[in-house]
Amino acid sequence: MRYIGDLRDGDMISETYLCKTKQVLKTKAGKSYYSLLLQDKSGTLDGKVWELSQGIDHFESMEYIHVDGQMVNFQGALQLNIKRVRRSHEGEYDPSDFVPTTGKNINEMYSELLKYISKVKEPHLRQLLESFFVQDTSFAERFKKHSAAKSVHHGFVGGLLEHTLGVAKLCDYYADHYPLINRDLLISAAIFHDIGKMEELSVFPENDYTDDGQLLGHIYIGTEVIGAKIRTMPGFPVALASQLKHCILAHHGELEYGSPKKPSIIEAMALNFADNTDAKLQTMTEFLNSGDEKATWLGMNRLFEANIRRTIF
Repeated sequence: MRYIGDLRDGDMISETYLCKTKQVLKTKAGKSYYSLLLQDKSGTLDGKVWELSQGIDHFESMEYIHVDGQMVNFQGALQLNIKRVRRSHEGEYDPSDFVPTTGKNINEMYSELLKYISKVKEPHLRQLLESFFVQDTSFAERFKKHSAAKSVHHGFVGGLLEHTLGVAKLCDYYADHYPLINRDLLISAAIFHDIGKMEELSVFPENDYTDDGQLLGHIYIGTEVIGAKIRTMPGFPVALASQLKHCILAHHGELEYGSPKKPSIIEAMALNFADNTDAKLQTMTEFLNSGDEKATWLGMNRLFEANIRRTIF
């Protein structure tokens, strides 16, 4: 199988991919065409069917399709110009080839996350963390396998765990260097900050926004989940609960980025910086890995609003 991550400009393709999304659009001249998002375990690819004629069979999103076409470079991004397409037959593909997965060991990452939990000294925060990540085995298994995003960064099996661990490590560094930070509060907030994504996004292969994801979002969902659990724990300090929930509510930093609140305490500010750092550097990593490995300049990236260049050693 030719994985999406290995495709290059000019390649002729005859392969099966998962059609993640399918849109029927029109050109400026009013001519209909298909815009597809194709996926395998190495990533996603923009596909276009410009000529809706013979050789273009009927298919829908979330189906495995066999496509014939050529890779082209369009405005600095790779795109598949599709000439023929049909539904793939059973036996032509292995579904495991179409689920993107972290390149890191999931169980090792989870063990490392549990070590951070074991170092939390504040008894209420420790109990709260353990109620999810240690005692609730169903939650733990779902958390291990969930993605952190539909796209952009950590959008793969194990992505939520990898991102959460990355944020916790950065927060641990901040707590070492800034004595005013309450380490237990910050580490707890780091581990909890994105658990709402388990309800915001569906599981693979869909990995798409749920109704609650669209209507409520992961920040609100996560805060509600934490609040509900705290209400079952007698004696949980009211101020501590409010500060933990504030960190989650403010972790995107700005109202225009989806945070209901801006950071008002130092731990919330540190969490915002750690979350943004891990997300942005992973986004850059994924963009660099998806481009032509021989190219120095990879073109404009809309998220960074910059023409991205590889570092030369």
